[in-house]
Amino acid sequence: MIENTLDKLAEKILGLDEASLASLWDKYKTRMDNFDRSKEWEKAVVIFFIINAVRAKNHIFNEHIMQEERIAKTPPEKVIKKNKPDLRIIK
Repeated sequence: MIENTLDKLAEKILGLDEASLASLWDKYKTRMDNFDRSKEWEKAVVIFFIINAVRAKNHIFNEHIMQEERIAKTPPEKVIKKNKPDLRIIK
């Protein structure tokens, strides 16, 4: 049940626009910094971290895309094989 709920939340969050979320970052950061014992404060903290999670996910995604593009543009002889370490036998 919890996993299903989290999956649905993630699906909805992934549908949100990062630019729109970024415009709300300051609002929820300020609200989070002004602690009080309310449900609204708790929700502000969760929303703040959701915004940061989307930003982090997009950053990681973009880094991987750029890395794949760099590898695709690199001539085959210059691509480093990850399976073989660069080691030499020394006697």
